[in-house]
Amino acid sequence: MPQPEKSLGNNLPIIRIPGDGRCLFRSVVYGACLRSGVPTPTVSRQKELADELRAKVVDEFIKRRADTEWFLEGDFDTYTVQMRMPHIWGGEPELLMSSHVLQMPITVLMQDKNSNNLKVIAEYGQEYGKDNPIRVIYHGYGHYDALKSS
Repeated sequence: MPQPEKSLGNNLPIIRIPGDGRCLFRSVVYGACLRSGVPTPTVSRQKELADELRAKVVDEFIKRRADTEWFLEGDFDTYTVQMRMPHIWGGEPELLMSSHVLQMPITVLMQDKNSNNLKVIAEYGQEYGKDNPIRVIYHGYGHYDALKSS
């Protein structure tokens, strides 16, 4: 079933992603499929791919513990145990690790309230290239959606 689309000021169609605690991971895997030329995943396939990405992201945190432990909130072991749970929201640390797991750049955009245009608020994985990044939009209230490239 196709996802509903909505365009904003920069003419990048927004792909609505379910808000089930996996939205960051769903958005990233949706964008990775678009970037790779793979057919876009159904909602149920998004869930599977998102859960797989989440597990790999936590594994990447553990692999990179010496480099990541300092920027995670609270106890590292508690954080990684909780992050494996599907209802726990991801954020900047998970976007960074997602870029490493996928070896793809990820760009996070946000809608400018004054102009209605999209602005880049963060970029991850630039070492994997800068062309055609996975694009996600952060709505500022804990939700991410996917963006199609123009």
